[in-house]
Amino acid sequence: MAQRNLPRTGAVLVIGLGRFGAALAATLEDIGREVLAVERDEDLVSQWSGRLPVVEADATNPDALEQLGAQEFSVVVVGVGTSLEASVLITANLVDMEIPQIWAKATSGEHGRILRRIGAHHVVYPEHDAGQRVAHMVSGRMLDYIEMEDGFTIVKMRPPRETQGFTIGESQIRARYGVTVLGVKSPGEAFEYATETTRISPGDTIIVSGDSSLLEAFAARP
Repeated sequence: MAQRNLPRTGAVLVIGLGRFGAALAATLEDIGREVLAVERDEDLVSQWSGRLPVVEADATNPDALEQLGAQEFSVVVVGVGTSLEASVLITANLVDMEIPQIWAKATSGEHGRILRRIGAHHVVYPEHDAGQRVAHMVSGRMLDYIEMEDGFTIVKMRPPRETQGFTIGESQIRARYGVTVLGVKSPGEAFEYATETTRISPGDTIIVSGDSSLLEAFAARP
């Protein structure tokens, strides 16, 4: 058996250049991560070849993965979602190659369960997660929404009118609403970690944490 190459620490192999895979690969490239994209559709390869390091190959074939050096990557993302069979075959190939971190896109709960059972370390649901985030944002003043575990959530939002012009201590936000202001970003100013003396202005953006239901109520205030 050939000796296994050491993983390229920090390098990411992205398989599939659909909307999810392409956006992920482009963002990794923008933030300076080493990335290689794999796509079997010739048109998509041509579309992205000037923007990303991309190889035309069929990742359902384990020999093709070995030839392009997939075993050298510490992280591989399976962005294929339109074909469940291809997604499962590619993920199984990567598991057999003992990739340290396998991230796989799922389009349904059943798809995700299959991917986990065959060995994917992380399963993501881009459409479902994006739908949840947008639902929370359109319902109030939220600009971004990150749900952690057990209902704990962090949001970026505009401050309710009743907090504007007052310090956090004066508004008694924690006592009255059960949420915690972590920081404040004023236009043209650096981000400021919040204290009791931090004053909130109408044009500010605030970062707030707490239980999701309490945050929903706080963000819904006029």
